[in-house]
Amino acid sequence: MPKIYSDKNVYEAAIERYETVFRYFDHIYFSVSGGKDSSVMLQLAAQVARRLKRKLSVLYIDLEAQYKSTIEHVEELIQCTADVTDSWYWVALPLSLRNAASAICPKWICWDKKDRDKWVRPLPDPGRKDICLITEDQYPREWSWFRRGMEFEEFILYFAKWFSVSRKGPAAAGIGIRSDESLNRFRTIISNTKERYLDYPWTTRVKIHDRPTDCWNFYPIYDWSAADDWTAVARYDLKFNYIYELMYKNGVSISEQRLCQPYGDDQRKGLDQFRYLEPETWEKVLHRVEGVNFGNIYCRTSLLGNIKSEKPDSLSWEQYAVFLLESLGLYAPEVRDHYYYKIKKFFAWWEKEAGITPSAMPDDKWDIQGFRQAPYWKRIARAIEKNDFWMSGLSFSETKGDVKRLFELKKKYAGIIRRDIQSTNKQLRDAVGRIEDELTKEGV
Repeated sequence: MPKIYSDKNVYEAAIERYETVFRYFDHIYFSVSGGKDSSVMLQLAAQVARRLKRKLSVLYIDLEAQYKSTIEHVEELIQCTADVTDSWYWVALPLSLRNAASAICPKWICWDKKDRDKWVRPLPDPGRKDICLITEDQYPREWSWFRRGMEFEEFILYFAKWFSVSRKGPAAAGIGIRSDESLNRFRTIISNTKERYLDYPWTTRVKIHDRPTDCWNFYPIYDWSAADDWTAVARYDLKFNYIYELMYKNGVSISEQRLCQPYGDDQRKGLDQFRYLEPETWEKVLHRVEGVNFGNIYCRTSLLGNIKSEKPDSLSWEQYAVFLLESLGLYAPEVRDHYYYKIKKFFAWWEKEAGITPSAMPDDKWDIQGFRQAPYWKRIARAIEKNDFWMSGLSFSETKGDVKRLFELKKKYAGIIRRDIQSTNKQLRDAVGRIEDELTKEGV
């Protein structure tokens, strides 16, 4: 990202931006997530606010499935900025979020009251005086625009509009993004089509469906790098989220460290990261959203072990079988394709021998005598759940081709196709053991 200055460092440039915003705006809030960028942004803003004897507000949107360390850091930020904070909005509303870990449920709603027994964490104490807690049961009367299941991205736009209206004047919102993290962020900053405040390139007018609001986003650290963040933490003795220390110890470089939500598009990395960094939180996260616990088998046990999953009441056995296959494809597409091939052969045999097509298959069982072994969707779903590579639950047996394919997969998934698989099929366990011995001899 080309800088717009040459006579100062990024810290000095950021301080100038804070001073500019405090000079032109009486009402300012900063959006924080508990991540390193927004944390550094807020603490530097607090330093400038103290010097200028100004106040600021903070917006923290709690997405429920958060690291314990992140919540602890947010509490730390509340304490260390208390002297300059006007209002700290702690939002714990039922917002709609991306769920890439489930093929059936592409969205999930955090803090949904109907799932209260599954919440990863309890709500903050509603009697606290140091925050303005906003929940589904307690939010401003003027928020007629809020609705359960509102998209996260839509919420922050309407909050910006509400903030400026409630303050009866122009407002500024500090956003802690760095343009070197993605091309989209870079475009957000440099776009010549956006409306800027007094032509400052690090500002953008907030609009809702192309309707301008009286709030302006500003990006004080847009031209920083991850290294700049940590340099500021060390040089100015700033607080930081300890989860980054755990990431570093776990081999994640500072340029790759992200506070990703566990069910987002990088869900495999997100779930696996939760597993290693905060195992106690990981267990709760796995069981929070329908279908996500399916991935447990690939993170913790063998790829061929029995899947400990339950069919949601809202799904038929046919839908559940499809869900299992699609979810399996997120983690091991080759295994999904292997099962798909077996099931397709199963269909073809029954259509040829008995004239039973997949569309004519019952969901559960046949009532006709003599059809105990006939095809029905529950039988197929249970066969996938057993995760038996031979698919003996559908009357298949071990073949030389299956063993060859398993040998190839063992090379790729060495850590999760193991001798100690928890399978009811002794032949499969023995085959994996033989493959391990053979690969050991080959030095693989």
